[in-house]
Amino acid sequence: MVNVIKLRKGLDIQLQGKAEEKKIQLKSKGIYALVPDDFEGVVPKVTVREGDHVKAGDALFVNKQFPEVKFASPVSGVVREVVRGERRKVLCIKVEADASHESVDFGKKDVAKMDGKSVVEALLEAGIFGYINQLPYAVSTNPATAPKAIFVSALRDKPLACSFDYEVKGQEQDFLTGIAALSKIAKVYVGVGRDSALTSHLSPLTSENVEVNIFDGKCPAGNVGVQVNHLSPVNKGEVVWTIGDPTVVLFIGRLFNTGKVNLLRTVALCGSEIKSPAHVDMLVGEELSTLLSNSYDNQKSVRIINGNVLTGKPTSKDGFLGAHTSEITVIPEGNDADEMLGWILPRFKQFSVNRSYFSWLLGKKAYSLDARIKGGERHIIMSGEYDKVLPMDIYGEYLIKAIISGDIDRQEALGIYEVAPEDFALAEFVDSSKLELQRIVRKGLNILRKENA
Repeated sequence: MVNVIKLRKGLDIQLQGKAEEKKIQLKSKGIYALVPDDFEGVVPKVTVREGDHVKAGDALFVNKQFPEVKFASPVSGVVREVVRGERRKVLCIKVEADASHESVDFGKKDVAKMDGKSVVEALLEAGIFGYINQLPYAVSTNPATAPKAIFVSALRDKPLACSFDYEVKGQEQDFLTGIAALSKIAKVYVGVGRDSALTSHLSPLTSENVEVNIFDGKCPAGNVGVQVNHLSPVNKGEVVWTIGDPTVVLFIGRLFNTGKVNLLRTVALCGSEIKSPAHVDMLVGEELSTLLSNSYDNQKSVRIINGNVLTGKPTSKDGFLGAHTSEITVIPEGNDADEMLGWILPRFKQFSVNRSYFSWLLGKKAYSLDARIKGGERHIIMSGEYDKVLPMDIYGEYLIKAIISGDIDRQEALGIYEVAPEDFALAEFVDSSKLELQRIVRKGLNILRKENA
C-alpha cells in the first residue's frame, strides 16, 4: 500500500525557460574538477599529487575526520592542479581526462546476498558514500552513525527543476538496485510525486523495509527534510540518512550492477535567458564552458546558477558541475534594470506573493524574474509569512530568531535538528525582512554541531 500525504502549505513559482524533454549532445574539452565544498561538513585531505594518473573511482580526497570516506574521481586522467584558496583551503582538484575512459573494477555484486555492513563497505571503497547526507545538521554523513531510517526524495519540484521521472527513464533497474542496497542498512522511505511513474516500479520492493509515500502538494514537498518531518521526525540523539538528490541512488545502483563508478547525471539547462532550454548528460565536475558557450546572449548581464534559483550557488562559465546539481540556470542579473517610478507602477509582468503587483489578475503565467532582492535588510516582521510556505511542524520565525540570538536550548526546543537550509529557501524568497535565511540556518547548524561534538 502506498501512502498519500497531502500538503496545503507551499508555493509554486512559475518561471520562463523550463527545459524541454529532449537532450543535446556536448563534447567536453576534457577538464573536470571535484569541489569539496559540494559535500557539506567535509574537511578534505587530498590524496593525490599533481601529475598523478587516476582512474574513474580512484579517490581524489578523503574526509579528514573520517579517512575511510573517500571521494572518487569522475574520470580517468592526469591530476593537473590542486586549487587552493585562503589559508590553503582546497577549492577543487582538477583532472584532465584521458582520450579513452578507464574505471576501477570493484566487481559486480548481488545485493540480495549482502548485509548492511557489506553495502556500506562497498560504497566506502568506491568513493560514493559521501554523497549521502544526514539529519541532524544537514551534512555529509559518516559510517560511524547508525541511522534509524534512510529517506530518499525522488520528487523535484523547485522552479525549473529537472524532472527525475525524465532522468530515470531506461535506468529503472539501477534505481531499484540502489534502493534495495540502502534497505539492507535501514528502513528506506521513498518520497515520490502524485503522478510519478516510479510508484509502479517500486511496488515489488515495498516491504517492511521499504515504504513508498506520495507527497501531493506545492513546493517544497520534494524537500527531503519536509518528508522526514511528516513521516519520522528527528529527535535529539537520533540520526537519519537523507538523499535529497535521487541521482545518488542511480550512482549506487550502477556500482552494484556494473562494478564501476559512473557519475553521469542528466542536467537541465534552463532559465529565461537560455535560447533553447533542454537537457544534457554530464559527469559530476564537468566544466560548464562547453555547455554555456552559445546558450545565451553574452552582451546581457546575467546570473549563472549552479543549481536551481532557490538553493543554487552563483558560478561562471569557468565553473564546474556540482556534485548534487541537476540544473544549470541562467536568469537576468537585474543590475541594468531601469524602472521609471519604481514600486508605484502596477507591474503586470512581475510576480508577487501578496498581490502587491497587479500581475495576479492575469492568472497563472510564467515570469522572467531577475536576481535583485528589491529591498534592504531590516528587522524581522512577525507576520507568519514563513508558515505559509513551510509545510513542517515547526515555528519558522521563532526558530530563526533563536538562531540569530544564539539560544541553543531554544533552538533545540523549536526543532532545529529536523531542518536543513533548503527548507527555508521559499521562506527566504517571500521574506519581507530580506534576511539570508539559508545562511542563518547553516550557521546555526554548524555552531550546534560544534557544540555537540
